Amino acid sequence: MVGFASQYGPQLAVAAWLTVVLTVISTLVGLVIAVPLAAARVYGRVTKYVALVYIELIRGTPLVAQLFLLYYGAPFLSKFIREVPGVGQGIVPAQAVWIAIIGFVINSSAYQAEYIRGSVESVDPGQLTAARAVGLGKLGGIRHVVLPQALRYAIPSWTNELVYLIKYSSLATFITVPEIFTQADAVGSETFAYTNAYVLAAVFYLVLVVTASYAMSRVEAEVAIPGVGSSDAGR
Repeated sequence: MVGFASQYGPQLAVAAWLTVVLTVISTLVGLVIAVPLAAARVYGRVTKYVALVYIELIRGTPLVAQLFLLYYGAPFLSKFIREVPGVGQGIVPAQAVWIAIIGFVINSSAYQAEYIRGSVESVDPGQLTAARAVGLGKLGGIRHVVLPQALRYAIPSWTNELVYLIKYSSLATFITVPEIFTQADAVGSETFAYTNAYVLAAVFYLVLVVTASYAMSRVEAEVAIPGVGSSDAGR
């Protein structure tokens, strides 16, 4: 197994880096979408229903089905990405990777919106009232008073999201993305040592998950408010 790992480990390491890129981009861009969705769910009148439909539609359908729909059912999207200058050249990923990123962003944004919504609702509503009493508008109070606390409370849930995305990245193999599982399967086909290939892939996934969990625990410790608890939610 040691010899096998030394021979094929570098190939899976490259795939692991792609998994990291998929996970980080999906989480960060998903967060940008999730914050206004969560705010709409809590404070919107009409927009809360729009946000609710989006969130429940995405959370209620399998991620693999979403990836299939984007890759095979939306040829205009693939065509548009392929025609973007530089795609698939040098270090710029090919079109399948970009579609996977879009799919993961959409999926992650729906889950993160619910994590943040729960965190926002855990903040004392009297704080927003007090913020408006001293001259802040509703949006200003949400931005400067509620969200800084809510985002801290959501960190444990983001840890879960990172872990899920790292593992769910294996679904990108169905749309030909050369991530860890794809490469492990290719190594298994080449050597017929499928057990060794999948064990090695599992080790890479485990290292990524442990590293992400540790990094997020450090972030949580750095931004924690002494004496204030956190809100945790999971899939």
